[in-house]
Amino acid sequence: MVKETKLYDVLGVSPDATEQQLKTAYRKGALKHHPDKNAHDPAAAEKFKEISHAYEVLNDSQKRQIYDTYGEEGLEQGGGGGGGMGAEDLFAQFFGGGGAGPFGGMGGMFGGGGREQGPKKARTIHHVHKVSLEDIYRGKVSKLALQKSIICNKCDGRGGKEGAVKTCTGCNGAGMKMMMRQMGPMIQRFQTVCPDCNGEGEIVREKDKCKQCNGKKTVIERKVLHVHVDRGVQSGTKIDFRGEGDQMPGVQPGDVQFEIEQKAHPRFQRKGDDLFYAAEIDLLTALAGGAIYIEHLDDRWLTVEIMPGEVIAPGEIKIIRGQGMPSHRHHDFGNLYVKFDVKFPERLHGPPDADGYPTSLTPQQVQALESVLPPRAPQNIPPPNAMTDDYQLEKVDPTREGDRAARATDEDDEEMHGGGERVQCASQ
Repeated sequence: MVKETKLYDVLGVSPDATEQQLKTAYRKGALKHHPDKNAHDPAAAEKFKEISHAYEVLNDSQKRQIYDTYGEEGLEQGGGGGGGMGAEDLFAQFFGGGGAGPFGGMGGMFGGGGREQGPKKARTIHHVHKVSLEDIYRGKVSKLALQKSIICNKCDGRGGKEGAVKTCTGCNGAGMKMMMRQMGPMIQRFQTVCPDCNGEGEIVREKDKCKQCNGKKTVIERKVLHVHVDRGVQSGTKIDFRGEGDQMPGVQPGDVQFEIEQKAHPRFQRKGDDLFYAAEIDLLTALAGGAIYIEHLDDRWLTVEIMPGEVIAPGEIKIIRGQGMPSHRHHDFGNLYVKFDVKFPERLHGPPDADGYPTSLTPQQVQALESVLPPRAPQNIPPPNAMTDDYQLEKVDPTREGDRAARATDEDDEEMHGGGERVQCASQ
């Protein structure tokens, strides 16, 4: 008797099915419901996963015993239900990754079927390369040094003398062992580092270890790479160096990847191939014209003429075509946008008096301004019989006005608290 039959039902076999019957049932179900064969049927992919999970459990004698005794709850509590092989990996292992599998080479029959794992590869080393806007404008070659692991040339990556390195018999070279322990009525199954080889998968006596790498099979090497920063390259662009990363015995060398990150610039902001520049000018230049000078990214100075009477408004944006960043792909240039910040004087002064102090504008100066500026906008003038009062404008002192606002707030709080007390007294 078994506790539950769900996994047997998924495969369509009885609880006393033999190992061969399980294989035959999985073979038929996996081929029928494989996602590559049923691309337009989402339910088939879910069925494929269920079949793969059922076969993975029942084909393992220890997992099958736990399942028969305690059901899926026992697998979950005992650690046998998680961390298993993926459905596609199981399929590839069962049928062979495109080669001749146990059943005559069924892998790849769906135009891609079993996914070939390919040779293992060491990890990729990632670095961020911060580059100034000037270097991106001109282009440059950066020499960047890094440290990486390379296979020890003294022991050829063995870790010790030839013939002295043995495969660990405790884990068969896997580095990990499956352990089981009884916890009341439950059996817990878990994976742990092999204590015999400390997870290395191999055993070598201390005296036989390589003196150069101390049995680690690799040593650290300093490597200098030449990173070509192309003109106009965008921030976030990745530059790959294939095979220049870490080395490990039995795997392909890893890669090195540099990601370009543009540094902030004190004068320019960049958006794509365009540059943005903030120019501060005085009111006289904004009205009567003049010249501004912009230091570019290649040490050139751009002279920009503002014609007399052109009138530059505060916040106005002008364009200088073809003076932006070089385009990385199209071999032309973006544009340079100039935003003007017009600084107004605190006040206009007339000629100095006898003591040298400035005076108010003279009527002649006012008339001169009126002759070149647009006429005054019409005002809402009060009617002849209206009562009017004359007032003077004063400059705002932020400190004084802030103290006044704070005092007003304190007075309002006192009135609110006092009012509350009066209401309370009235209610008694």
